[in-house]
Amino acid sequence: MSLINTEVKPFNATAYHNGQFIEVSEQDMKGKWSVVFFYPAGFTFVCPTELGDLADQYAEFQKLGVEIYSVSTDTHFTHKAWHDTSDVIGKIQYPMIGDPTWTLAKNFEVLIEADGLADRGTFVIDPEGKIHAGGIGRDAQELLRKVKAAQYVHAHPGEVCPAKWKEGEATLAPSIDLVGKI
Repeated sequence: MSLINTEVKPFNATAYHNGQFIEVSEQDMKGKWSVVFFYPAGFTFVCPTELGDLADQYAEFQKLGVEIYSVSTDTHFTHKAWHDTSDVIGKIQYPMIGDPTWTLAKNFEVLIEADGLADRGTFVIDPEGKIHAGGIGRDAQELLRKVKAAQYVHAHPGEVCPAKWKEGEATLAPSIDLVGKI
């Protein structure tokens, strides 16, 4: 069954937000537009490029009355540590939700259970708390970019493409030396 046009399922979670730990639930997403943005884990390689890109655009989302919620299966403590030690993550002003019990990852059907991680997933939530998708055309250029990135990663094991990667640009080679450096 598709999640489109379904209501966000109940949850309670702790997030790191603006120097504090806060409680977040599905009720916080009602009455305004929200974006729920899942990523696998903190202190990794592609994830900080995506979260940093969102941080760079956060003011534009706020002008539209949209709250961003990033979510990983890490704890809120991990989010704080990452925020405090990474220049890229340090600029984040939106809530970073910890989901160590996998509740949100399961609710949004992005859990990679064998790894205990959330897959990448982005959900637009309308003011009624419903997952929204209808009536929105897709961007063929972005789809083409994603296909090229997928083909590149498939052909080059051991490399990953950062956010906004375009053909011919630099990729990343995940290694222990990169952990927490992006």
